[in-house]
Amino acid sequence: MATRGIGVTKPYADIGVIGGSGFYSFLEDVTEVRVDTPYGAPSDSLFLGDVAGRPVAFLPRHGRGHRLPPHRINYRANLWALRSVGVRQVLGPCAVGGLRSDHGPGTLVVPDQFVDRTKARAQTFFDGEPLPDGTTPKVVHVSLADPYCLDGRRVALKAARGRGWEPVDGGTMVVVEGPRFSTRAESRMHSAAGWSVVGMTGHPEAALARELELCYTSLALVTDLDAGTETGEGVSHTEVLRVFGANVERLRTVLFDAIGALPATTDRDCACTRALDGWDPGIRLP
Repeated sequence: MATRGIGVTKPYADIGVIGGSGFYSFLEDVTEVRVDTPYGAPSDSLFLGDVAGRPVAFLPRHGRGHRLPPHRINYRANLWALRSVGVRQVLGPCAVGGLRSDHGPGTLVVPDQFVDRTKARAQTFFDGEPLPDGTTPKVVHVSLADPYCLDGRRVALKAARGRGWEPVDGGTMVVVEGPRFSTRAESRMHSAAGWSVVGMTGHPEAALARELELCYTSLALVTDLDAGTETGEGVSHTEVLRVFGANVERLRTVLFDAIGALPATTDRDCACTRALDGWDPGIRLP
């Protein structure tokens, strides 16, 4: 288990991966760590291991066994837990539906924008609501013009190309509430708006990471051509799992290459590190 500091036994990782167990289950030396947060329990334990010489914390987004639907994920606890063990850069692999005919199953998209169409999710740490320890966060408005880390995106794109998997550089992910898939009308509306892919977990994950001054990069694997670009039954959960399973090995390889290429925590100089811009959030960040 990685530690930081002389005589310190606290678990430590500087890179976080929010995804399924398929991304860490084959590692030989993994330490399970339970983390408590002011926002309740995260989706699962953190699983700490080393990848490409870097200490990494893996967090199953939906919990083991995929027990949490997208709208019930405790996104705030997840990001807080990762930062509390030292994480400052987060990679967020996810499955999405393609909204363009040229974004078919097996396409890897590294988006540069998202659109929020969720309805009932806690999406900020700075809501003015008292925490269990008696502190109260202030209301702080964080810029999210570019929601994904520019440096992280460059690393992810290079990692994919290095494995012969040409990614889509940029595009907009529209995030819907779920857990149901889109109607054909919704899918066609999203496509007509010029958006690239549709998913259920990209928000508030990226926004909360920015509020904690974490770098966040999404790697979106297209598993289907959503309802509006298909005929017949449309997308099914079974098909999503099949395509994701068929591509998880090369996605994991790209992900691990990206982990090794991310800058050291002390070398980060992107806008993510200055998200609060000197504002006092009223709470002590972990």
